[in-house]
Amino acid sequence: MLIEDYALIGDMQSAALVARDGSIDWLCLPRFDSPACFSALLGSDRNGHWWLGPVGRRPATRRRYRPDTLILESEWDTPTGTVRVIDFMPPRDVNPDVVRIVEGVSGTVEMSMQLRIRFDFGRIVPWVRRTDGHLQAVGGPDAVWLHSPVPLRGGDYAHVATFTVKAGERLPFVFTWHPSHEPMPPQIHAETQLTETEAMWSDWVATCTYQGPWREAVVRSLITLKALTYSPTGGIVAAPTTSLPEDLGGVRNWDYRFCWLRDATMTLEALIGNGYLDEAAAWRAWLLRAIAGRPQDLQIMYGVAGERRLPEMTLDWLDGYEASRPVRIGNDAVTQLQLDVYGEVMSCLYASRTSGLPADERAWSIQRELLSYVEEHWDEPDEGLWEVRGPRRHFTHSKIMCWTALDRAVKYVEQFGRSGPVERWKATRAAIHAEICDKGYDSERNTFTQSYGSSELDASLLLMPMLGFLPIDDPRVKGTVAAIEKELMADGFVMRYPTAADNAVDGLPGGEGAFLACSFWLVEVMALQGRKDEARELFERLLALRNDVGLLAEEYDPRYGRLVGNFPQAFSHVPLIHAARALS
Repeated sequence: MLIEDYALIGDMQSAALVARDGSIDWLCLPRFDSPACFSALLGSDRNGHWWLGPVGRRPATRRRYRPDTLILESEWDTPTGTVRVIDFMPPRDVNPDVVRIVEGVSGTVEMSMQLRIRFDFGRIVPWVRRTDGHLQAVGGPDAVWLHSPVPLRGGDYAHVATFTVKAGERLPFVFTWHPSHEPMPPQIHAETQLTETEAMWSDWVATCTYQGPWREAVVRSLITLKALTYSPTGGIVAAPTTSLPEDLGGVRNWDYRFCWLRDATMTLEALIGNGYLDEAAAWRAWLLRAIAGRPQDLQIMYGVAGERRLPEMTLDWLDGYEASRPVRIGNDAVTQLQLDVYGEVMSCLYASRTSGLPADERAWSIQRELLSYVEEHWDEPDEGLWEVRGPRRHFTHSKIMCWTALDRAVKYVEQFGRSGPVERWKATRAAIHAEICDKGYDSERNTFTQSYGSSELDASLLLMPMLGFLPIDDPRVKGTVAAIEKELMADGFVMRYPTAADNAVDGLPGGEGAFLACSFWLVEVMALQGRKDEARELFERLLALRNDVGLLAEEYDPRYGRLVGNFPQAFSHVPLIHAARALS
C-alpha cells in the first residue's frame, strides 16, 4: 500500500491506520507510543493486521469520513451488490475499542475477514481461545477480545470468517484491548457508540471559528490535530506512526509518536486561532508538568504523559516500509540541544495569553527560568530544528528563535504587567539580532543562510517575517525568499535544505522529499508579500497532494509523485491551517 492509501481513526489516546482495501495495518495500544498489535505497515500481514472486505480483497470503490467526524466509511461496488464498512474508535471510558460495522447497502455481498494479532510490533504470537462465542488473545501484558455475531474459524495462526450481508443488514465487530491480568471488560454496544462518537466530533467541529473558502481542508486538518492529542494529559504527538521513510528504501526513518515542544506549540497556535482554547489550557498544563525542573534539563520532546526517557532502538524482525530499514522505536534526538524550542515555547504561551487564556503564576516562574538559560546559552551551537545528526552548528533559525524568546518576554512585561529584567532582555535581544544580521547574512547573495559562515539555504528562514524578526518588505527578507524559491524548490515545492552528497549537514546518507510544512510557509510569505495569486496557486497545488480523505504525510517526493514520511503529520496540517487563514 502507498502511504496515501491509508486513513486515520482514533480515540485521542491512540490511532489506527486503515488501508484502502479495508485492512487495519497499524495500531498501537493502549497509547500512541505503546507497542503495536498490528504492524503490517512496517512488514507484512504476518506482523499483524485486520482485513475486512468483500471476498477477493480489492480497494474500496470509494471512501470518506462522515462530515465533521473521524468516522470512516468505505464502500465496495460488486457484481452482486454494494457494501459499506464503518470504522471508528469511540472516545474511551476505560479500555480502547476499535469498532467495525458491516452494512449492506444493496443486493447481497459475500464478505471475508482475516484477523492476525501480533503483540510487541509483530513479534509475539498470542495464545488465543474462544469463550462463549468471543475471541480472546493474550500475550505478555496485552489481551484483546473480538466480539461479533459472525462465527470465526482458526488456522495458520490467524482467525478468518466468510459471511454474506444483505441490503439493510448491519453486522458489528468490536475489538477491545485490556491489561492481560484484568478480567474481560464490559462489552460496548457498537451502534450506541457510533451515535455518540458522531455527536462528539460534530459538536467539537461546531465551535470552529474559521469560515473562509477552504473550510473543508481546515476542518479536516483540525480534526486530525485533535485526533493526535492525548486527551488524558493534553500532550500532542507529531504523528501516530514510526519509521515511515522520508527516503524510500533509505535510513531516514524515525519514531514520531512523541510530543515535540516545537510541533505541539505550532499545533496549539493553529487550534487557538480557530477558537479552541480548552486545548490550549490542557496543553499548557501538560507543558508545565513536562518541563518542571531545571531549565538546562528542558528536552525537545517528551512522552505523551511527560516521560523523559525515550531510548532509541531498532526492530530487526520488521522489514520496514518498502524495505526502508532500520525500523526504529524511541528517538535519540531527545538528547539533542535545540535552542529554538525555547522561542517556540515562549511564543506559544504568549499567543495563549493574547487569546484570552487566564494567567498562571507558575507558568511565568518557569518562563523566567527558561529565559535565564537562553540569556546564558544563546551563543552556543546546536543541532537545530531539523535535528541533524551531524556536528553542531550556529544555525540561524535557532538564533532567531532565541531572539523570539526574549522578544515575547518583553511583550509579556509590557502587555500583561509581568515582572522581569526587561531592560536586560531588550539588550540581549538587540545583541542577538545584530549578530544574526552580521554572521547569518550573506551580503553578496542578499540572503540569510542556514548557519553562520555557510553557503547553504534553509527553508526555516521563511519564518522570519511571521516571527517579527524583520518586516516582510525588508530587502534582506525579499532576497532570502527569492533565493529559497530559486535554490530549494523541487517540482514547485520547497525542500528543507540541500541534501547533496557534498553537504553533510545532517550526517545521513540519501535524500528526501519536499517538506510540506516549508511549502505552506512559502504560501504564507507570498500572501504577506501581496503575491496572492501565486500564493493561492501554490496552496491549491499543496491541497491536491492530500489523499482522498484529506490527510498529509510529512513530505512529498516529486521523484515518485508520492507522499513520504510519517503519516498523518501534524507538522503538515498545522501550516495548512495558517496558510488558509493568511489567504482568507
